Amino acid sequence: MNEEFTKVITAGVSHLQEDFDYSMTELKSLCEANNMEVVDTIKQNLDQVVGATYFGKGKVEELEHLATDSDVQVIVINDELSPSQIRNLEEQTGLTIIDRTELILQVFASRAQTKQSKLQVEIAQLQYELPRIHPSGNPLDQQKGGSGTNRGAGETKLELDRRVIRNRITYLKKQLQEIDQNLETQNKKRKENSIPTVALVGYTNSGKSTTMNALLNKSVSSNEDNKVFEKDMLFATLDTSVRNITLADNTKFLLSDTVGFVNKLPHNLVESFKSTLAEASDADLIIQVIDFSDPNFDKTIAVTDQTLKEVGVVDKPKIIAYNKADLKDISYPQIEGGDLYYSAMDEKSIDTLIDLIKEHIFKDQKIGKFLIPYTDGNIVSYINENLDIISQMYKDDGTEFELRLSPLEYKKLAVYLV
Repeated sequence: MNEEFTKVITAGVSHLQEDFDYSMTELKSLCEANNMEVVDTIKQNLDQVVGATYFGKGKVEELEHLATDSDVQVIVINDELSPSQIRNLEEQTGLTIIDRTELILQVFASRAQTKQSKLQVEIAQLQYELPRIHPSGNPLDQQKGGSGTNRGAGETKLELDRRVIRNRITYLKKQLQEIDQNLETQNKKRKENSIPTVALVGYTNSGKSTTMNALLNKSVSSNEDNKVFEKDMLFATLDTSVRNITLADNTKFLLSDTVGFVNKLPHNLVESFKSTLAEASDADLIIQVIDFSDPNFDKTIAVTDQTLKEVGVVDKPKIIAYNKADLKDISYPQIEGGDLYYSAMDEKSIDTLIDLIKEHIFKDQKIGKFLIPYTDGNIVSYINENLDIISQMYKDDGTEFELRLSPLEYKKLAVYLV
């Protein structure tokens, strides 16, 4: 069964944006991610947008004619428009206007799978919609009899609609808070277990999920059911995935794959997804995955850094990982100044990445021998479930473990030191 695509025209005003052409190219990719076929593109070079209609008068007329010739009913704009700009453009062209923010929200809404991500997206959508409710879209406002009563009825209905939306946002935020609290409790338990945590972050479609699955292939405890969804598309997944990695030498860490970023990510969406991105803020190490084959990769780095800053992820140990080096004319894997050039499809690259991860997260760990009496079975269970066991021997008076563990865990078990 073939998917139906909506034909659209993308349009934008440069207004002194250095990355304008890149932003317009990305807009096309966002449209394609939203089952839209871009049949044409209109650009206007202006130092600033026109307050009432975003475009100049001549460009609005050109847009209307091009849409008619192309049999297109939808125009996708490269910036977030004000409510009045959308109304004015729709009135003057007779076309449906979708701005970049609404487009990204639509893409996120179609990708949301878990209750958490669905709540996050709906909150952002309602916050976007709230200032855009207008009496012109209200049946009560269409009564133009001139009486103050009818006008008042329209205004009352408008306020009622806004109140309904505000109440819905409050209700959704309360539900989201409950989920966030449960996740926070889980995160605290992980911290108490002293298992190091590593978070993959980066631009959408940079190869985070492919990297995660490649690392899972190196885990002795992994299976196909643990793999995360990966596809060559923007925002293939929105949900943070956390997996337990146990390497052949029995070292363990938790690995999370967070939602990807994009240029001009709507502020409300960033706010809603703060809890999802908490995996990055709580991590002991961040791996920033970059699509090295993208000619604009420096821009994607800047966007990722800015978004991380917005959600409070600062001063974290970080590996800059330039993925898709196989598409460039360089040898790989190679490490330069702590940065990794690699391919997530290459086994040697993943081995090199693992070595880098271990250098970071296990540098403070200690090795010791501990004799656990048979009467302390709960301690033995804790060690088996949570700690890195180098060797294990059964003695007459208990089980002797050689462990690699954090300074905190070392201190906890110091009473059992041999």
